Amino acid sequence: MGLKSFIDVHSDSHFPIENLPYGVFKPEPDSEPRPGVAIGDYVLDLSVIACAGLFDGPILKGSDCFNQHNLNKFLGMGRPAWKEARATIQKLLSSGEPALRDDASLREKSLVPTEKVQMLLPTAIGDYTDFFSSMHHAKNCGTIFRGPENPIPANWFHLPIAYHGRASSIVISGTDIVRPRGQGRPTGNAPPYFGPSLKLDFELEMAAVVGPGNELGKPIDVNEAADHIFGIVLIFRLGNMCLLGLFLGRVLAQRSLLGL
Repeated sequence: MGLKSFIDVHSDSHFPIENLPYGVFKPEPDSEPRPGVAIGDYVLDLSVIACAGLFDGPILKGSDCFNQHNLNKFLGMGRPAWKEARATIQKLLSSGEPALRDDASLREKSLVPTEKVQMLLPTAIGDYTDFFSSMHHAKNCGTIFRGPENPIPANWFHLPIAYHGRASSIVISGTDIVRPRGQGRPTGNAPPYFGPSLKLDFELEMAAVVGPGNELGKPIDVNEAADHIFGIVLIFRLGNMCLLGLFLGRVLAQRSLLGL
């Protein structure tokens, strides 16, 4: 029998108890940012749950990882902490667990309607790498830079090409975007002009969020990737700007566009 939450979750919701993607939010405009997970039409405030002492497992007991302004500390704790947190949160939200279900005061403090919250970037993003993992995308870009005769370099079929991205331009979904400005191709003998971009590239991409890293010079084996990848999120690229989805989907997500 599948999991069932004491919270009424619509059958078409992207956030059933099997999913529970992470995010960072403010319950009020003047509140401090704090981590949360989506459940139905609510966000569960993990800082409240932590302060109530309900993260009582061997790894998370006494930790302040959910009293931070982003998820970085939690991500850095690694997969054992992630699994313990998910098991605890799913248990607290399940229909058979009274700790949260039967505590009206704690429910009122910890469960915030999604229409009332302000979503923020879930992590402090120090760096990111963009991969040409789609053949169609690689061909389209290659045609622009290399011409239609030979758009895809031969090495792409053995190792997808990647390049550095600009982390400072990643913003939360819903942010207004200003058209980029730069130097344009001259016409005839005229000098290059500087001004707003005449064309913009639109891309919908999937990003993997990395938790623990690796020591310099020690690569990560592909079979150990699950110990380092915390989750995935949708990214909408507009020129050099990236709009990040509101929640990070972690493994077990079955029905969310923001999870696996």
